[in-house]
Amino acid sequence: MITNTELEYKGNLFPAQIIDHKKEVDKITFYTRNNVALQISFLRDSVLRFRYAVEQDFEPDFSYAISEDATYGYNHLEIKENDDHFAMKTSKLEVKVSKKDLRLAILDLEGNILNEDELGFHWEESYEFGGNIVKMSKFSQESESFYGMGDKPSQLNLRGKRVHNWATDQYAFGKDHNPLYKAVPFYIGMHHSIGYGIFFDNTFKTHFDFCHERRNITSFWADGGEMNYYFIYGPTMPEVVGGYTDLTGKPELPPLWVLGFHQCKWSYYPESKVKEIANKFRDLKIPCDAIYLDIDYMEGFRCFTWNKEYFPDPKRMVSELAEDGFKTVAIIDPGIKIDKNYWVYNEAVENDYFCKRADGPYMKGKVWPGECNFPDFTNPKVREWWAGLYKELIADIGIKGVWNDMNEPAVMEVPGKTFPDDVRHNYDGHHCSHRKAHNVYGMQMARATHEGVKKFTFPKRPFVITRSAYSGTQRFTSSWTGDNVATWEHLWIANVQVQRMCMSGMSFTGTDIGGFAEQPSGELFARWIQLGVFHPFCRVHSSGDHGSQEPWSFDEEVTNITRKFIELRYQLLPYLYTMFYEYTEYGIPMLKSLVYYDQEDTHTHYRNDEFIFGNQILVCPILEPNSKGRRMYLPQGNWYNFWGGEITKGGKECWVEADIDKIPIFIKEGAIIPKYPVQQYVGEKEIDKLTLDIYYKLGKEESQVFEDTGDGFDYKKGRYSLRMFKLTGKEKELIIQQFKEGKYETPYEVFKINLIGLPFKVKSVQVDNVEIPLQDIILNGDTNMTIKKDFTELHIKGL
Repeated sequence: MITNTELEYKGNLFPAQIIDHKKEVDKITFYTRNNVALQISFLRDSVLRFRYAVEQDFEPDFSYAISEDATYGYNHLEIKENDDHFAMKTSKLEVKVSKKDLRLAILDLEGNILNEDELGFHWEESYEFGGNIVKMSKFSQESESFYGMGDKPSQLNLRGKRVHNWATDQYAFGKDHNPLYKAVPFYIGMHHSIGYGIFFDNTFKTHFDFCHERRNITSFWADGGEMNYYFIYGPTMPEVVGGYTDLTGKPELPPLWVLGFHQCKWSYYPESKVKEIANKFRDLKIPCDAIYLDIDYMEGFRCFTWNKEYFPDPKRMVSELAEDGFKTVAIIDPGIKIDKNYWVYNEAVENDYFCKRADGPYMKGKVWPGECNFPDFTNPKVREWWAGLYKELIADIGIKGVWNDMNEPAVMEVPGKTFPDDVRHNYDGHHCSHRKAHNVYGMQMARATHEGVKKFTFPKRPFVITRSAYSGTQRFTSSWTGDNVATWEHLWIANVQVQRMCMSGMSFTGTDIGGFAEQPSGELFARWIQLGVFHPFCRVHSSGDHGSQEPWSFDEEVTNITRKFIELRYQLLPYLYTMFYEYTEYGIPMLKSLVYYDQEDTHTHYRNDEFIFGNQILVCPILEPNSKGRRMYLPQGNWYNFWGGEITKGGKECWVEADIDKIPIFIKEGAIIPKYPVQQYVGEKEIDKLTLDIYYKLGKEESQVFEDTGDGFDYKKGRYSLRMFKLTGKEKELIIQQFKEGKYETPYEVFKINLIGLPFKVKSVQVDNVEIPLQDIILNGDTNMTIKKDFTELHIKGL
């Protein structure tokens, strides 16, 4: 007898009509005839969550991405049933859900469609692995643009692209190559000058199509798990990015030295080489705060060990480096060498901490030490154990930061370069395969490292950097963009990647300056340094296989240019630290792409090169060889050329001179830019005055500067200084008002004020309504003066 065993259903399945619904305080759930459930949660008036369940069976509500400190609470919610749809309104949004098939539209209160389902939610059973492939397709609105998605090496505007999220070790990747090291399933949509965000919180391999396959359709899908996404309404891009960053979390302040310059190579060894590099920095007076030790400092690449031939007394070496201002950062990878004489391996085996294959044996793979097993960082007991392993490295030897690499996880000589799909993970009690845990493996390793470094660094602040990440990783660590190449194309990629990471909630990011693979020319290295000093994380790193890449490795001209720009970064440390404060406090990205800065100007929607550093400095790198300058776009407003002081009206493209020793840098009119003196390392000098570069504006502008001790956690108890300046410029008068909050007293007593672009000659100066004799405050001409720091109102009057 022959039985027809053909499956009844193949391909895509869709929700049927709604037959029931249930209201709760902050959510409503709809049920369909074919047992699909849609749950809409109203987290805030502008933040909604959409979860779909097949067979009405929602998964346990657990997420590594969502911060415990996320803001919740709405002001208004009304739900109305109509003939063909349900309508739900908050004080900012309206959601309409079709009774026929669960398709939905999200509108603002003026009735403008923000986001609308095409096919909407649908699914396909995964016969190979079980569960479902979950899918969503939406109409693309007229002229819609798309941004975000983490470290994708593509144009900032992703329209026309298809991208994938599967954390992957991609040595020497190229433009438009994906996937890369990070999985950030968050994008920003922009149309009709309205912005919104979608965060697809699904850790399986995810895919996003931004009008690539079909011209007017945007879709996203995952190889497993739940259709679970958050909608974040702007309407401005800053509100979208701020909402997403609030949802996935903000970091704590780093120690100030971390914002200095870092030098790294694979590898600096033995100890004499490390000392040679350190001494050369000080001899040439090139500022540097950190030197990195790559895998060769270990004994046979075993984590938490030292090669005693290369480093006979690491504690002494680290201490001697510290005396000269250098903080030592050490690499730690996830692969633990299989060696029964190795204490870390034995502890992990004894406690059953390694990842296992489906049939029971430990996951085994080749990495730098040879055959390795790998801790399951999704197990809280393993994270606690891993954190404790840092005691000797941090508390005893004095290492100041930890660098997590190879944590995608990368495995050599296997298809896919990572764990097989059948590897099992604890996933904080929600046991799963590697298909679900892969994208968070590096995040949870960085989390465990952060917990250990923080514990043993206390009362100082920790520093951790990771290569692999998932949404929310910014709560624990900084990051860099991985193994790039010393090419001009990669200089362009570096620029867009860091802008995109900042737009994706992960501001504390940089690139391997100069390129990790291959050897840059002196010109390329100089141009990369000129960009890299304006990235939140600033580190030179190279493979070492292709020659040296220290600042002095080229010619004297390149060395001088490198010194000049690193010194500029050190001068701008209070400005950079204030940027970081705004990021930690409000989720404001440290770099702002022009579309973020001014979404009303459609010229910004496709600009890649220019960006705003902080709030008031416009930077445009030189990305081609033999350049004497370049054309660039100045956004709306008036901008001072940093080098010459001349002012240019924005809202247009212009040619800017920029020979090898300069790049285009502009300062927004009205800005007050705080500066420190040049130091060879943070803490070398006691700051005896704060320089304020004040750029005149006919009108009003606000600036601020945040300061504290530069380390420790007293800032959380109010021991900080936040100075807010309001500038009002008139034809023959300049007024600066200062408002200060916080209990921290800065060590300096005076401001050195540089007035730039002042259209009049100074006649008199009043401080808090008291006229000060000019000879008491003027330093060098009438545009430089010294004023006591705690004034409330400064009046500079002209002839």
